[in-house]
Amino acid sequence: MSRMLSIEPLTKEAFAPFGSVIETDPTSMRFINGGNTERYHGLARVDVAGEEAAVIINIFRGQPRAFPYAVTMMERHPLGSQSFSPLADRPWLVVVAADEGGQPGRPRVFLAAGRQGVNYGRNVWHHPLMSIGAVSEFLVIDREGPGDNLEEFFYEVPFVIPDPLKE
Repeated sequence: MSRMLSIEPLTKEAFAPFGSVIETDPTSMRFINGGNTERYHGLARVDVAGEEAAVIINIFRGQPRAFPYAVTMMERHPLGSQSFSPLADRPWLVVVAADEGGQPGRPRVFLAAGRQGVNYGRNVWHHPLMSIGAVSEFLVIDREGPGDNLEEFFYEVPFVIPDPLKE
């Protein structure tokens, strides 16, 4: 038995309860370097907690998922936000859930355009990286430091994501 999920477009408004969408926004643009460079300023804030915590920059290479895909688990990071920005112009899926009494509720699935990233808020339930169609690389800004910064939850009945390339 499984439960079907729908795929929503990724918008700042729809994603706001879970973090920030990272994309160029004309309202945040300012010229720098003598007018030669457009800077899209303050698109998301990194949030880390804990003694000796640091912000690190990584590259993740995600293998494409096979669809339909069964969502059997979610994770969250209680000590730091986590940002994912694709390095190629390839769409990808963002799967998040609201906290319901210390565990994730029904997941929401967002289709991110290849030029959209997300910054999951600290302690937000999300599925691990979900590349679609091809191997994809992401710039990931994350927390490093002591403390347990990973909590996982496994659903008894999986949720199913249809093939986003056929939607």
